[in-house]
Amino acid sequence: MKLVECVPNISEGKDRKIIDAVAGEVTGVEGVRLLDIDPGSATNRTVITFVGEHDAAVEAAFRLIRKAAELIDMRGHKGEHARNGATDVCPFVPLGETTMEECADLARKLGARVGRELGIPVYLYENAASKPQWRNLANIRKGEYEALPEKLGKEEWQPDFGPNAWSDKVAKTGATQIGAREFLIAYNINLNAKDPKQAKRIGLEIREQGGALLRDASGKGLRDENGKLRKTDKGLFAHCKAMGWYIEEYRCSQVTMNLTNFKITPAHVVFDKVCELATELGVRVTGSELVGLVPLEAMKQSGRHYLAKQGASTGVPEADLIEAAVVSLGLNQISPFDPNKRIIEYAFASKRPLVESTVTGFVDELSRNSPAPGGGSVAALCGALSAGLSSMVANLTVGKKGYEAVEKEMVKIGDAGQYLKDRLVRAIDDDTFAFNKVMAAFGLQKGPQRDAAVLEANKSATLVPLSVIETIPEALELAAVVAERGNSNSLSDSGVAVLCGRTAAMGAYYNVLINLAGIEDPGFKAEIRSRADTLMGKIAARCDELDAQIKARLLTPLA
Repeated sequence: MKLVECVPNISEGKDRKIIDAVAGEVTGVEGVRLLDIDPGSATNRTVITFVGEHDAAVEAAFRLIRKAAELIDMRGHKGEHARNGATDVCPFVPLGETTMEECADLARKLGARVGRELGIPVYLYENAASKPQWRNLANIRKGEYEALPEKLGKEEWQPDFGPNAWSDKVAKTGATQIGAREFLIAYNINLNAKDPKQAKRIGLEIREQGGALLRDASGKGLRDENGKLRKTDKGLFAHCKAMGWYIEEYRCSQVTMNLTNFKITPAHVVFDKVCELATELGVRVTGSELVGLVPLEAMKQSGRHYLAKQGASTGVPEADLIEAAVVSLGLNQISPFDPNKRIIEYAFASKRPLVESTVTGFVDELSRNSPAPGGGSVAALCGALSAGLSSMVANLTVGKKGYEAVEKEMVKIGDAGQYLKDRLVRAIDDDTFAFNKVMAAFGLQKGPQRDAAVLEANKSATLVPLSVIETIPEALELAAVVAERGNSNSLSDSGVAVLCGRTAAMGAYYNVLINLAGIEDPGFKAEIRSRADTLMGKIAARCDELDAQIKARLLTPLA
């Protein structure tokens, strides 16, 4: 499942009835979860945050913009925050495997619909911008709402979508800016000091804008030819907005910041540098605090960073990476950090009963007289076991004497094995979910609508095992590498990884074939059958080759 975060800002921060009515539009869309509503009275603006699947997120955003246009009249709006419209901005933020370009496509899709159906001028910004100068939101909003009557109608201010004319309707709604941007992480680092002067100084050092005093070796401030103290023009970290303050509730000072692109400036890099600067100033970092929700990838990045610093393998389960990040960053100091509530993907995730069950529970459910879970879920499980075994052998090689030359390679294999394992684990429940949708489609009243629903459900049910087959060649290559260059004491484990991969592929192939039999779409059947047959030919040959090699090596000491 591919997810995006969407963060619409509406120009109403005082009237709770309007705010709740606008935000309530999100909750009516299946596949979307409303995460936060943050109104500001002084700014007269509310930030609404929700997460959803791609198409569902676009639908929810459209409904929200439509309701805001209905209930908010910009002709009477006043507030401290810059604004152009009833829904002022609506950015899409990539989560998990979603790319920035996919978010830009969603922005364009939403913008076209808003302009066409609602008659609101729409400007695309940041990574969705159609003009270089419109990447910067401030350039679009220059002069704010009050400048729109003069701008609209001019060629250079032609919106990406919607009317290029001022009218009574546009006067009410204003213009909406729709874009795609990176995730913003609100992050605070705690110091063992009540006086915030050190925190403020560190904030000036690290923030992108700079502003810290330049000092000589003794710590004395440097001055220019006019006797004025010199300050840095640029701080240590791009995409970092920081300052220092004291929090009475916590009885400590904090370096507080917004990290606007965690892929370029991750939290752990800033944390490590703040620890250095704090020591130089005679204070200590005691922990840190993430405000709101955080993407899974940001936590995994930090976990890998600290495990690597320890000389440990980073090819470990996701839960271990998160634990390493939480402990190393001191995220439990202020309050307990619950990954299920604080990591966006976990907070949104649907229940996965098979994956979350015990081994006994899974096998018991498998053995009952219900058709699902069945062979498709078992095939996916076998694939996950294959990838997991390869990751295990890689981890047993890292740090072991005599294997120094392949250590870096084994770390990469461990990481890749974990990634494949997680993909295949998701397919365990996905196969059962897909089968249940087929049964639900058959339960509809007979007619064209039911026929179409059954066809689409059967196609989806076929694509799940096909995705398992498509994953196995990569899993087999991991097994091949660890069998050849990994810890020789685990050669049998590498062999079992190959066997599990073969079983996963064959089991998934059988499920593809039985599902294709019920699909009345010759083109689809021919394409999927061809893809599956080609893959299976390559998988069978590779498994035979690896099986022979591993068996020969295992039998050599017995000869």
